[in-house]
Amino acid sequence: MPENKKAYIAAILYAFIIGFSFIFTKISLMEASPLDTLAHRFTMAFLIAIIFKLYRRTSVRMSAADTLKILPLVFLYPILFFTFQVFGLVYTSSSEAGIIQATIPIFTLLSASLFLREYAGKGQKISLYFSVIGVIFIFVMNDLQLEAHSLKGTILILLSSIAAALYNVVARKVTKQYSLFTLTYVMTFFGFVTFNSMAIINHIINQSIRSFLLPFTSSGFLISIVYLGVLSSLLTAFLSNYALSILPASKMSVFSNLATLITIIAGVIFLHESIHYYHVIGAMIILAGVIGTNYFGGIQSKHISKTIADPLLKREVK
Repeated sequence: MPENKKAYIAAILYAFIIGFSFIFTKISLMEASPLDTLAHRFTMAFLIAIIFKLYRRTSVRMSAADTLKILPLVFLYPILFFTFQVFGLVYTSSSEAGIIQATIPIFTLLSASLFLREYAGKGQKISLYFSVIGVIFIFVMNDLQLEAHSLKGTILILLSSIAAALYNVVARKVTKQYSLFTLTYVMTFFGFVTFNSMAIINHIINQSIRSFLLPFTSSGFLISIVYLGVLSSLLTAFLSNYALSILPASKMSVFSNLATLITIIAGVIFLHESIHYYHVIGAMIILAGVIGTNYFGGIQSKHISKTIADPLLKREVK
């Protein structure tokens, strides 16, 4: 199978997992604080990463210089992205978070043009905005009013979106320098250390260390943490790193809108919400935007590779 097709499959799987993750995050927050949720989530992810490493007998060797190169990536994702997202979901609903995170492609497009010289053509930009309009249409028709949004939650989810966009840009270069497993393992390790340290320090300050493991007595929390840790943290890191090693950042980011659509489907499955005609219309608009962005991106890449003489630029705008 061609590498491009594999990258698109990885991006689609990534969108599905992230789409369902909002529901599981909300369920876990019913039983634990945001910091405890993040700590347990990355403990689960790191345990699976260690098991996989031992099973495959894969070694992860990182020099101090390599660690410094990866740190900006780790700082953006998982640390900033998940911190802003989980605390934001405390103050807003998963649907509200979904519409705000539809801004990720816009921020990624701007960042990619500034840092990676990945310029989107007119058709690609129109398709990208078309996809965002589809997301907004669904939530407007769903009677979401601006007053219903908590300002604090809105700002936190928006900051999470900016972190995700910058991660898409930084990862585009870093993923070409290291193996996918090495990157995923290191990112998961730093998430594990950071969030557990923050959670334990918080419990020590509040003299509540005994309650740190209490959420595991809930079956709903346990299922949510397994999903969030194994699929939404570990597997999505691998899938996004793989996709970004092949696809331009602006193409990869548009799949976040597909994830928003899946969030609605997850709401139907877990919260028994009904699907209306405008969900179908919005879904068609979103998918048209996703297809259009990638279609026009492919045309633009072929045109540029024929007209640009500098081989370095050719490599950057594939």
